[in-house]
Parts: sequence; structure tokens; C-alpha cells
Amino acid sequence: MIFFLTSLPLWLSGVMVVGLGTLLAMLGPALVRRHVDVKRLAANNEIAGFKFATIGVLYAVLLAFAIIVVWGKFSDAEVDVVQEGGAAENLYRLSQGLDDKTGATVRDAVASYLKVTMANDWPAMDRGTASAGGAAKQALDTVYTALLSSDARGNGIAVSEMLRQLELITQSRRARLVAAQGAVPNVIWLVLLGGAVVTIGFTFFFGAENLRAQIVMTALLALLIFSELLIIIAIDRPFTGAVKVEPKALAAVLADVESRADRGSGRIGPGQK
Repeated sequence: MIFFLTSLPLWLSGVMVVGLGTLLAMLGPALVRRHVDVKRLAANNEIAGFKFATIGVLYAVLLAFAIIVVWGKFSDAEVDVVQEGGAAENLYRLSQGLDDKTGATVRDAVASYLKVTMANDWPAMDRGTASAGGAAKQALDTVYTALLSSDARGNGIAVSEMLRQLELITQSRRARLVAAQGAVPNVIWLVLLGGAVVTIGFTFFFGAENLRAQIVMTALLALLIFSELLIIIAIDRPFTGAVKVEPKALAAVLADVESRADRGSGRIGPGQK
């Protein structure tokens, strides 16, 4: 259910979570008032207020903690992609220190990895089906094979640094595949959603003489809570939905690699005569 909401456009998720949730919350006080007299409700306002304050603080802490965690994971995912792109560019530049044949093989393998990653990993992460295997892993293995070939062993210092950069690529890819699965466990989602129901439902049993005022106060509380839940839903999976990390860093590196390859092969680029 949560993945379904994450994969929807943000406006539609907002309507379903914030709009529908607030509307249902507004109906609560009216339904309770039909069956319970306002005087009976008002008699418990004082003690109910203390209990509501405790529930509100506990739930607010949980919401804040969840938002901080998912925002941190989202930021880490952005850093992982940038680091992956930076390591790929370093790998390409360092390949200039190898002999022509081995260097060309490594550069082609790096370019192939970037293309396959953007074409396969990102759609898979968006669908929530990404795995550590697949075409991107095979393309990464090809880079390792090129660096560990007998032709590359004669460039010990350069190959050693390139292997370190390749390790960064591998670690960054593994990190983003893990991040794509989401940061909030199902049990936390259960508490978040259950806490929202309890916190908002508690307001139904206050005995305000003005029913409209009580409905408005309940609606404002529900609007705030469901808006914060929408934030968590939107960024819990950094590579899924309307708010997600795009492969812009990898695309920029690939464009640079291909432009250098064009210049190196003597091909005429767009706008050149």
C-alpha cells in the first residue's frame, strides 16, 4: 500500500492521503456528537486534555524522527549517485595513463556501465524490483576484467588507483540499491498510521459547545499530521515516485566521456565545421 502511494504522482498521493484523510477526520466529531451528548463529553475535557497532550507529544516525536531519518537517507542517496559518477569520471581520466589498447577497453567498459545503469537500474529501482545482479553488474564486471587483464598489470600504480575508484563505484551502486528499498520498516509504518488514527480520533471526544469549531480544529490537526505523513511517503524511497534522485550525475559523466571519445576519434561534433 505504501509503495503504491509512493509510485503515484505527488498531487494524487496528496489528494488520497491529505485530502481524504482530513475529510474523514472532519466527519468524526459530527458522528460522535450524534450518539453522545455534549455535556457528557465536556465533563471529561480536563482529564482528556492531559492525556491528549501526552499522546500528541509522543506522536510528534515519532513523526519528527521518521522525517529526519527518511530525509537523511534521501540525502545519502543523492551523495551516493554523485560519488558513483565522480568515481566513474576519475576512472575514465586515469585510463589515459594505460597503453592505448587497454585504456580504450577500460573507457568503453566505463561508458557501457553508465549506459546500462541508467537504462536498467533506474527503471528497476523506480519499480522497486532492483537487485544486485543484472546487466549493470555484468557491465561492472567487464570493467574489473579489463583492469585485471594481463595487459594492464604493467601499469601497477595507475591500475591500483583505478581499482580504488572502481571499488567506490561498486560501493555506491550497492548503497543506492539498498536505499531504493525504503528507509521506514513496515512495523514503523504501522505505528505511524495507527498513531495518526489515535491522535486524531482522540479529538472526537472533546466536548466543545461549538461543533463547527471542534470540526475545524480537528481538520487542522489532521491536515498537519497527514501532510507530514505525505512527506515521509514521498521521500521514503529515494528512487521511486515524483520526488526521486535522478541519474543526472551519471548522465553528465557519460556525456563528457562520449564527447572526449568523439574528439579523440576525429569525428566532427554538432556545430563544428
